[in-house]
Order: sequence, then C-alpha cells, then structure tokens
Amino acid sequence: MKENGNPNQWKNVFPSNEMINNDLNNGNLYGLEEDRQLKCIFAYILGHDPTYDEIYEGNWLNDKPYGVVHRIASDFSLPHAGSICINWAYEQCGNLRIDTHQDNKPMQNLLKKLGFIYCGIIHTHDGTDRLAFQKTDQED
Repeated sequence: MKENGNPNQWKNVFPSNEMINNDLNNGNLYGLEEDRQLKCIFAYILGHDPTYDEIYEGNWLNDKPYGVVHRIASDFSLPHAGSICINWAYEQCGNLRIDTHQDNKPMQNLLKKLGFIYCGIIHTHDGTDRLAFQKTDQED
C-alpha cells in the first residue's frame, strides 16, 4: 500500500496475526491461487458487521442482509486479482458492502469500475474514517 500512495491505511500492524487467525478459524478467509501460488487473500463475511451500523454523510442503498469484504491484499502479480475476489464475493450474496481508506485510490477506482456506489463514511473499530461502498441487486 505504501508503494501505491496509501501509507496510512494499514501501517505495519494491521491486520494482526490474531485477526487473520480469527478469519481462518471462522471460515471467513479466502484466497486466490494461480499455478498453486497464493496471489490474493481476503476476508468474506456473510452477515451483520457492526462497523456498518452507523453511516455518516450518506446512506446505505438498502437494509437487506449483506456480505462484507475486508482486508483484501494482493501481491500484484496477477492482473485483476482484486476484481476476481470482489466479484466472487458479490456472486455469493448479491448485496455486498466494502470500505476503504480515503488514500486508497486504486481500491476506490476498482470499486467504481465494478459497479459499487459510494454511500458515505463509516468509522472503524479504532475510530478512523473509511469510505463506504455498496453494490446490490436487491431492491429496498
């Protein structure tokens, strides 16, 4: 992220090993492989995320059940890895929420390209702002 103009989103301590282990133990950690090499990893969670309970300067597109993608990371060796992972998650639920740091321009551009709508600002567990997006095929 630092090399792509986003030095503030994860810093050096996020995600923690504990968080990754929790994702794995809860069955929420997914990876994308090519030629038996891990290219991208992410958490996909189907269900309520308390981080998204309050949204500021906007609104969610609907209040229907949703999935969430968190902590997506790629080694940048496979073109479109992020798109593949996010599209897979969307296909699982048809109503997907995701957030990103204001400095993460590549992710913001990817989300817009994939048809996500900017909905507002949420606050993470540590109180920092994130730009919140949603894509849905479900009407409210």
